[in-house]
Parts: sequence; C-alpha cells; structure tokens
Amino acid sequence: MPKIKTSRAAAKRFKVTGTGKLKRNKAYKRHILTKKTTKTKRNLRKAAIVDSTNVKTMKKILPYM
Repeated sequence: MPKIKTSRAAAKRFKVTGTGKLKRNKAYKRHILTKKTTKTKRNLRKAAIVDSTNVKTMKKILPYM
C-alpha cells in the first residue's frame, strides 16, 4: 500500500492532545472586532476540541497525527 498524504492545510490548523483528541482554534476572531463584546472576544481566545461528529473525517485527513 502507498503512503497516504496528509492535508497540509489541516495539519497547520489542528494539534493532537496527549489523550489523542484534536485541538482547534475558534473562528470569528480576525476582523470586525469593534462590534463584538469584550466577553465574546475573550472566549474566542481559548482553544476548543474538535466535535466528535467530525473526528472520523479529520483522522482521514490527518493519518499520521
């Protein structure tokens, strides 16, 4: 069997935790920040775990993570 290529775009956006879960950054923190509250912006700073419904797809895209 040939090697499977890793999606480089996904590899730059996701990290694997010690327990094997995928960590991601939250969206909506790039621009138009003046109308967003301080609380909203603060909550967007924290990283999030990829939802269980998407994990199977992500593991396919990132075979060696």
